[in-house]
Amino acid sequence: MRNLLSVLAIMALSGCMKVSDLADGAAYQLRDVGILDHSQTSRANTWRLQADSFIYIAQGHFVPPGDAYPRPNVVAEEAFKGFVEYFPMVRRARAPLGLEEAMGEARVAGAHYLLYSRFAAADNRIGTVEEWEDQEAVDRLGTDRSVIQLMLIETNTRYLVDTARIRSRGGFLTFYDAKPEDLLGPPLQDYARKLLGLGR
Repeated sequence: MRNLLSVLAIMALSGCMKVSDLADGAAYQLRDVGILDHSQTSRANTWRLQADSFIYIAQGHFVPPGDAYPRPNVVAEEAFKGFVEYFPMVRRARAPLGLEEAMGEARVAGAHYLLYSRFAAADNRIGTVEEWEDQEAVDRLGTDRSVIQLMLIETNTRYLVDTARIRSRGGFLTFYDAKPEDLLGPPLQDYARKLLGLGR
């Protein structure tokens, strides 16, 4: 009788949750234990932008130390893909720029904000047979990692609205033939959502 009551209680409780909530919870747990890609964003402020804000996205010339060689403008490209869904007025620089150059281009474009980024760290671990044949180092096996830094600056006043640091690591189900830059898209899109107040 006691077992029957506990089964009925579990069924009643599980009936209160939506399937999407269960899926989100399972995905979170899989990311947390390293099976799926995982990222963590640290922000200095919780500033929110209006949806009609005009954002100009640029990336610095800084190349992350180590053996990873990401595309020169990959952070700006991935940020643009993530932001364009939430901010209709968004543009990006065609190539890496210094901060003053980026600020000048943002002002000429008439942007309200400059999102200036840099690829601070990248660790491209062995993820394919070819990479293993090249390196043959057991300590290099594993999942890729990346760190990017963001500054959101108001173009008129040069006020630093927000700074963010996004640390990402690959998951064991997604590490084959992956690169550190493959980890950038989802957390940058999530950052765009947070700037609108939609993120968790």
